[in-house]
Amino acid sequence: MCIRDSLSPPARAAALPVLLRGFLAGGLLNGAILPFVFMAPGDDFAPLAVSAILILVLSVGADGVAGSTRAFASLSLPPTLLMSLGWFLRGTPIDVLIGFGPWLAYFLLLAGVRDRARTLHALMEMVDANLHLSNVAREERDRARELSAAKTRFLAAASHDLRQPLHAISLFGAALEHELGGHPAQANARRLMGAVRTLDSSLDAMLDISQLDAGVVRTELRPLPLQGLLERVFDLFEPRANQRELELRVRSSPLWVRSDAQLLQRLLGNLVDNALKYTERGGVVVRARARGDAVWLEVRDTGIGIAEQHRARVFDEFYQAGNAGRDRSRGLGVGLSIVQRIAALLAHPLVLRTREGRGTCFRLVLPAAEAPPMEAVAAAAAQPWQTVLPPLGQGELARRVLVLDDDADARAAVVEVLRAFGVQAASVDTEAAALAALREARDGGAPFEAALCDWRLRDGEDGLAAAQRLRT
Repeated sequence: MCIRDSLSPPARAAALPVLLRGFLAGGLLNGAILPFVFMAPGDDFAPLAVSAILILVLSVGADGVAGSTRAFASLSLPPTLLMSLGWFLRGTPIDVLIGFGPWLAYFLLLAGVRDRARTLHALMEMVDANLHLSNVAREERDRARELSAAKTRFLAAASHDLRQPLHAISLFGAALEHELGGHPAQANARRLMGAVRTLDSSLDAMLDISQLDAGVVRTELRPLPLQGLLERVFDLFEPRANQRELELRVRSSPLWVRSDAQLLQRLLGNLVDNALKYTERGGVVVRARARGDAVWLEVRDTGIGIAEQHRARVFDEFYQAGNAGRDRSRGLGVGLSIVQRIAALLAHPLVLRTREGRGTCFRLVLPAAEAPPMEAVAAAAAQPWQTVLPPLGQGELARRVLVLDDDADARAAVVEVLRAFGVQAASVDTEAAALAALREARDGGAPFEAALCDWRLRDGEDGLAAAQRLRT
């Protein structure tokens, strides 16, 4: 078995004759020395002892040849033959009868070796078959992983292109809904916009999962004040809580943590959104507490809770406990899956505690951070996009806006929305065309007051960088 497992077929074929010659030499040596040394005439005890020793050696040899009948014959046939011949030469009838004893032992042991050889042969065939099946399964698994990874990479890379048409539909629908103000058809436009928002939310969720799985999401960990994050989450979800007659309480906190601002807001927002979806009465509480060198950020609700049989699957994609009818107002069931992925990406442990019918608590364990000096806080607050264009006066609406977008439908949709609100708008598809339009408007005495630039332009160009160059 060792030879079969460790050597290739040509190596086994070359090694087998060498081994057989070694066994044969050993058998001849034992058979030639033992009988004629210990079988002296007139001595009956020594020949019997040597015969017993020889049979014992053959038994051990039968166990050591790993089921090879040729190896056993090479090792045992010479000493058996010579031992039997030694008894025959003694000449007495008893000696001749005893001389058949080694042959009887030899054939019995040979039968056992043959049975073991058949068993080992069947076992090795089974091992080879299992190895083949294992290789096939491994190849199929690797192929499935490659296909899944390719799908994930495609969705992550094409997320912008997939979102653009839906974004254009949303903008056209908003403009249409505004233009139909007071018209009976406005109700249909409102329903259309509701369906578009649901589709947009679903597509965003699936693309977010694809980007997280593809590993294209990069983190920027730095000290963050929780207060600003909590205020943004409250402003975002308070209208929805009021609409459902639920109470949303977000407790202020002076604590700082080390995390990624955008990803942490997305994570916390998904938890609050999930809590509001599955809470019929009562409300949701968001609070932060210091615990040693960590900060516990908790989202508690008074909702339906999670039954024990569902707790192991609540983080699976498209799994929703208590939504057998697939109510789309509760989403696709990927919010908690995104939460789990982001928490793992940020290395923020996520703890679930729930009681069926009593509510649920999700706890994020964040690393605590010290508040930096005020100068650093002020510098961090100065985001680069705040310097692209000079700010308008408070409450003032730009009267002339230039739209830069390489997608024709999205560009036209943005212009329609702006015009619906009484804003004069023009659109271009390249930075060079935008520069020409800015110069022409300036020379004509009616310069543009603001610009709307798509974040990702043609050939992967950065819209923010383009806007900064245009301003310069």
